[in-house]
Amino acid sequence: MTGDAFRSLYTRLRDGARRADPRGALRHLTPERVVAAAARVRLGRTVSLAAPVDTRLGPDNPEPAEHRMLAPAAGETGAKGLHFALDRIAMNVHGDATSHLDALCHVLYDGELYDGVPASTVTPEGARALSVDLVAEGIVGRGVLLDIPRLRGVPWLEPGDWVTPDDLTAAEAAQGVRVSPGDLLFVRVGHRRRRDELGPWDVARERAGLHPDAVAFLAERQVSVLGGDGNNDTAPSVVADVAFPVHVLAIHALGVHLMDYLQFEELAPACADAGRWDFLCTVAPLRVPGATGSPVNPIAVL
Repeated sequence: MTGDAFRSLYTRLRDGARRADPRGALRHLTPERVVAAAARVRLGRTVSLAAPVDTRLGPDNPEPAEHRMLAPAAGETGAKGLHFALDRIAMNVHGDATSHLDALCHVLYDGELYDGVPASTVTPEGARALSVDLVAEGIVGRGVLLDIPRLRGVPWLEPGDWVTPDDLTAAEAAQGVRVSPGDLLFVRVGHRRRRDELGPWDVARERAGLHPDAVAFLAERQVSVLGGDGNNDTAPSVVADVAFPVHVLAIHALGVHLMDYLQFEELAPACADAGRWDFLCTVAPLRVPGATGSPVNPIAVL
């Protein structure tokens, strides 16, 4: 995609989205749609969409999360009386091995955030607008999983490959599901399965994701949240001089919250066993004032 074509797509999506709403695309997720999503629960089965927090140094994890035990102290495990086990976790929220949610303040483009908010509102003390505070009450709605490797008959998409709008509509038809306004859309490319079976690699250089044209699908269906088992963006980027075009289009133009580096290796077979690819989904970000994102453990309820 040329730079001019990307700019044209960005302008079309931005101008077509209703602005002046700090919730962004979450405006499509109405209370009525939450109630309808809850009514979709049939089995009462819960499935996590998050990968385990990775504390190992690797080519895709140069800043691994730190998990350090603080207590009990030596000798306390066998001592009488009351003692506590304590630990501490520290992490790069937006790391390439961490399941996380991107707030609407995460993407700065042309000196602005989503909806024309000045980028200067992101300060060393935190973001004064469009931070993860917007979803402090959580996100609950109808989740839909579109499994692209299943559609193509492969275990995963190879790094550098991308998902097109035609892939998304073909997956809908193959799985007997349709993405609707307010949905939380999850697109599987098989990133986590490839990592588990072949080992980690430098995903900053090469990874599977969505083609920028696929973001028009999100706008047409009025999707509220997009989640992927990779970064959602393909690498190398298909757009010259824009390293993360899907992030720019989804977050900055449409106001769609993104979730990166989830994992669907339990969800996909659970959906297949249940014979349905939609479910109630709950997302509970940490309440960190002014944060640009949060680690998350989304839960699907079938």
